[in-house]
Amino acid sequence: MSHMPWLPPKPENLRVQLKALQDDTHPGQTIQSLAGHDLDSVALGMLSRKIEAIRSEGRSLSPLAGFRLGVLASATFDLIADILPAAAARHGVALEVSLAPYDQVIQEALDPSSAVYRSRPDAVLVAIDHRWLGLDRPRLEPGEADKAAAEAISRIRMVSGALRDNGTAPIISLIAQPPEMLFGHTDRRIRGTARAMINAVNVGIVDLAGELGGYTLDVAALAETVGTQNWFSPSQWNLFKLPFAGEFAPIYADAVGRIAGAIRGKSRKCLVLDLDNTLWSGVVGDDGVENLKIGQGSPEGEAHLAVQQLALDLRGRGVILAVCSKNNEETARRPFRELPDMLVKESDIAVFQANWIDKASNLEAIAKALNIGIDALVLLDDNPAERAQVRAALPMIAVPELPADPSLFAPYLAAAGLFEAVSFSAEDLTRAASYAAEARRAEVFASTRNLGDYLSNLGMVLTCTPFDAVGRQRIAQLINKSNQFNLTTRRYTESEVAAIEAAPDTFTLQCRLRDKFGDFGMISVVICRQVSWESRPAWDIDSWLMSCRVLGRKVEEAVLSETVLAAKSAGIDMLIGKYVPTPKNGMVEEHYAKLGFASAGRDEAGNAVWLFDISGYTLPELPMSFERPDVAANAGPGANFGEVLLLD
Repeated sequence: MSHMPWLPPKPENLRVQLKALQDDTHPGQTIQSLAGHDLDSVALGMLSRKIEAIRSEGRSLSPLAGFRLGVLASATFDLIADILPAAAARHGVALEVSLAPYDQVIQEALDPSSAVYRSRPDAVLVAIDHRWLGLDRPRLEPGEADKAAAEAISRIRMVSGALRDNGTAPIISLIAQPPEMLFGHTDRRIRGTARAMINAVNVGIVDLAGELGGYTLDVAALAETVGTQNWFSPSQWNLFKLPFAGEFAPIYADAVGRIAGAIRGKSRKCLVLDLDNTLWSGVVGDDGVENLKIGQGSPEGEAHLAVQQLALDLRGRGVILAVCSKNNEETARRPFRELPDMLVKESDIAVFQANWIDKASNLEAIAKALNIGIDALVLLDDNPAERAQVRAALPMIAVPELPADPSLFAPYLAAAGLFEAVSFSAEDLTRAASYAAEARRAEVFASTRNLGDYLSNLGMVLTCTPFDAVGRQRIAQLINKSNQFNLTTRRYTESEVAAIEAAPDTFTLQCRLRDKFGDFGMISVVICRQVSWESRPAWDIDSWLMSCRVLGRKVEEAVLSETVLAAKSAGIDMLIGKYVPTPKNGMVEEHYAKLGFASAGRDEAGNAVWLFDISGYTLPELPMSFERPDVAANAGPGANFGEVLLLD
């Protein structure tokens, strides 16, 4: 797999489309659409240069999210760095790359004034291999293998630790194993072989990334996917010091782009499944339920069973499942109810759209029902005409190409990396069920005439605590994924969240919500920094973001009440809020005004500034109860919450 067959082929008029970007009023959207094709290194390079030209002109690349990536490489990396921006655009990111000089990994990492640090990177890719770590030859003397592995991990720790200490997150390459075997198939059993030592070092890298709040780039998995015999090119190493065969640069760049996209919260959230000849073999309306092929015993049935199993596995890690099919609804539901071999059940589907409306309209309805962006959807559909129509109507939806052979449907979807994750939290396990519960809440709301009664009957419980190690991963997820209800849209990595958590002049709040239908998990994050406003002690609200799933439940008022009560206990007089507009957060433009903040004009950047004098604050009637374990510990030195924070 030297290219990416799940992507549609390169447009024949690519040069014409690239030239048209000069007059495009929304170049970011067009760039992402073009990047979503199977482009070779030449085409990716052309698109990357166009991205840089548009950026240099000061034009917006929205909806692409900005990301600055530093690169420390032990081999020649220019070819790869040149195509990274285009590959990242495929995954929703406007990437700026700062590449350190050849093989200056340690020097650049340890020098706080290096060019990479001056670029103020959001993350730094540590692109190293077995040669740089001294794992390219056997160490068969007693104790030498353990010593070599320990030295390799120590070297990686020195570089990655320096990056963290200088305020950036490392993305550490896992080490690909060359195909040669010294002892043949006994290599893994002998500690001193390169294969055994690389195995040990990769385990150490994974542990180190978790310890430092960094990320991993699984180069070992990439090499295994294409075959290590193909991945490693001795001639290109000897001639150019390329870390791997140049033909695989687009796949490598795509992997880096996926990680940057996942860090920025751009990974997709919902898998939308077609039914006929996608989830089973056959057309239920024509062939009848009894003649569909699904399950063990036939090649077609087993192929479609693999699609269902992958869908369930994705649901198990938090991906929402939906159905979009041109069918009569009752007919479309029959296989789920009548075929025992169906792995995916009706209860696994959050939204079921089966009708004769065009798929683009149904996909928009699915996104609306789930209260997620249309760009969070992935459509899996065997019909090439339907795929093309959806891409044309809604280019922000990911629509992987599928071959004629259904046995490749599941491998193509998995290889596309559309649900790339850089973390996994307890909330991820329950997310799919949470969206199904939200559909039940909507049914209850539809039958309730009074909003107040509806909210009171939900039995909501809000739990608010300071940032901590347990919630840190999910906090970073929310900070990087929340776009609509996000007042400032500041992004922080997990390591930066840890630093905020430890800062003595900073108030933090993580809020979780549950009701009688289910648990939303963490739904809001607040970060306040202590400042002075006209000689009065104040908290500047650095970040306030919230999941859109809980809008309309008075959670905003509840979070404000928690913040105000904590501020009072800490001796704070004022709250300062700012609204920094983005293309996606217009819904919160009047957020502070609705909560009773007074306008204080605009700051130097033109952002609206709002003030809240907490001296006259009265706790409002709220339709939820509160749990507040350990909040008092977060309000700063000398804080005394006493009984006030125990009030509901």
